Amino acid sequence: MRLLTLLFVVFLVAPFVAAEEIVLLDATKPESETLLKTLNRQSSKLSVQDHSILVETEKSGQWPGFNMGKQNWNLVNCDSLVIEVANLDDQPITLHCRIDSPEIDFKTMSGTYTSSFSVEPGKTEPHKIMLPPIIPQQLKNKLFGMRGAPGGAKISATETKSGFHKDAVVGLTLFLNRPNRETKWSVRKIVATANEKEKSQQLSWSNMTPDEFFPMIDRFGQFKHENWYGKIHSEDDLKKNIVREAEDLAKHPSPNNRNQYGGYTNAPKFTATGHFRVEKINDVWWFVDPEGFLFWSHGTDCVGGHSASTPITDREFYFAELPDKNDTTFKSCYGKGSWAPHNYYEGRGTYTTFNFTQSNLIRKYGEHWQTTFIELAHQRLKSWGMNTIANWSDAKIYNLRKTPYTANMGSGGKSIAGSGGYWGKFPDPFSKEFEESVAKNAEKLAATTANDSWCLGYFVDNEISWGSERSLAIGTITSPADQPAKIVFLNDLKTKYNNDITKLNAVWATNYSDWDALLNSTEKPDEAKAKDDLDAFHKRVCEKYFKTIRDTLKRIAPNKLYFGCRFAWVNDTAILVSAEYCDVISFNKYRRDLAKFELPEGIDKPVIIGEFHFGALDRGMFHTGLVPTESQDKRAEAYENYVRSALEHPQIIGTHWFQYGDQATTGRGDGENYQIGLLSVTDTPYPETIDAVRRVGYSLYEIRLKQQSTTHLHQEKSEKRSN
Repeated sequence: MRLLTLLFVVFLVAPFVAAEEIVLLDATKPESETLLKTLNRQSSKLSVQDHSILVETEKSGQWPGFNMGKQNWNLVNCDSLVIEVANLDDQPITLHCRIDSPEIDFKTMSGTYTSSFSVEPGKTEPHKIMLPPIIPQQLKNKLFGMRGAPGGAKISATETKSGFHKDAVVGLTLFLNRPNRETKWSVRKIVATANEKEKSQQLSWSNMTPDEFFPMIDRFGQFKHENWYGKIHSEDDLKKNIVREAEDLAKHPSPNNRNQYGGYTNAPKFTATGHFRVEKINDVWWFVDPEGFLFWSHGTDCVGGHSASTPITDREFYFAELPDKNDTTFKSCYGKGSWAPHNYYEGRGTYTTFNFTQSNLIRKYGEHWQTTFIELAHQRLKSWGMNTIANWSDAKIYNLRKTPYTANMGSGGKSIAGSGGYWGKFPDPFSKEFEESVAKNAEKLAATTANDSWCLGYFVDNEISWGSERSLAIGTITSPADQPAKIVFLNDLKTKYNNDITKLNAVWATNYSDWDALLNSTEKPDEAKAKDDLDAFHKRVCEKYFKTIRDTLKRIAPNKLYFGCRFAWVNDTAILVSAEYCDVISFNKYRRDLAKFELPEGIDKPVIIGEFHFGALDRGMFHTGLVPTESQDKRAEAYENYVRSALEHPQIIGTHWFQYGDQATTGRGDGENYQIGLLSVTDTPYPETIDAVRRVGYSLYEIRLKQQSTTHLHQEKSEKRSN
């Protein structure tokens, strides 16, 4: 008999297995050394030590780890994976686990399911990853345009077909995402678990025919075929919620010892400038508010009545009781959209949308809902212990000037043709169009927010892709000849090589006949040989981008802070350059906490978190968002842990939750349909999460000042020892 399964005991046909678990990998078996031959290494060195697969990764690897390919696992009855892993480093690591169906589209990642978890240094423990259910056969090809389907099943957002098949798993990959340092970790077991209780409680709708199942969304934008705590069944329920929330807000009007801006009045006062600024005090960074009080930004993005707007074109059969488009009461809830990256609607032109947030606000508050909702937003945030209306929020709300806010703008202009990125190509900061667009967009701020004391400052752009080191230079050199950045790059090279192409050829190991040949080439050079030149220009692109924006903003709004571009995918060079030009460096950090967050060595700048969130599937939504939790209680716990970890970090001066209200059950333009709101689609606060927001929000400054005292004391002891 062949060693078909070797080290990991794999059950190829799940129906034959009576046990409640399927072992995918078991490094305690004696066939350990043989297993290594079957694993596909990814920028990693694998070995067997202490009955575990030891993984040692390289600093430069993009996705170091290992892959268990060419499998045939039927995990249809399993609801989770349990991975027993040890972090052998002195820093935390975030591991990603991707499992693959037979047909994978790597552009959209259709056909895969990925989850992640963090492992603290020196820890050895099992980590559970929840597996999504599969879509009932009769409903396949009818659920599309959203990332999560009923029950939490994962689907392709780009096509009318199921994306991930749990009953046909062909591979599993365990990896890190661009760690930028060497790591060492080990895996002992990977086991798929079957929850018999869950299997015995089949979803009531899973055997419905399409005619029975559709329409699946009720008039309030909720999933019809399940019930949960807080679900709205009638307009009367909405009215009752007004009374309940009013009582709750009255019990919790606001934290003590706060001024009008939310600054802390029970601490020493500092220089007041009439605007928000930043200052390092006793080795801990702070905002200082316009009146001179310490301020830490605790806020939420997307404060407005637009969170649950969803495309309905081609999906009208999803929705029960959509109002007549000519009904004057709900006519404004209908709209048009065309933005649809990575989704079914991409490339299909304009589609019709319906805004369930707004329709529910109309039903709840009546004809003058906007006035009520706008005033209530400020009352809610103050009661919840929040003090900032963050990015993507409605100007009608923050223009009341009752809560501090951040504003935003885009850069715009021409892109670098050879660049890439999840949200699009990188802007070409050397183009005339870029400078003109930045100036034009900044000029709009002059009459609105530039001199407003309630405005903290500006984010410019969002999650643009900086790639790995040298990415922007490579994108430039592979662009057409008329790319402004490429022309600048060639001029730099001509200067360095004394206008002698043969000297460049000798270094790059190329054979360009002249400079025009290089200009017209779109081939990528040997990265190792051209490294120094690529590094230099990558940095030059970063400098031009940040300097152009900084100089323009400071000309238009000299008293406002520049928060950068909300880094998501980034490299150290971009962060280092941003520190030279930004007042505060911003990151969108979707992780469990920020305890081990570090800036590249040598940077001493304040940091603001522009986005983070957690979600669960126990309140009728189809997708948890980027960081899943098992329940609303766990979600609340995760919120409090995250913000506390930020408060205890001396460089972080604020966290902004993404977002105020849940996304639509059936998804926005790009398919995101995440349970990530402080409010549901029906404008109902999630009580567990709000309690957590209050717990940490009401004690913000006490937590922060305790950290400041600890940091300062540690600094004093260090100085005494050094003397």
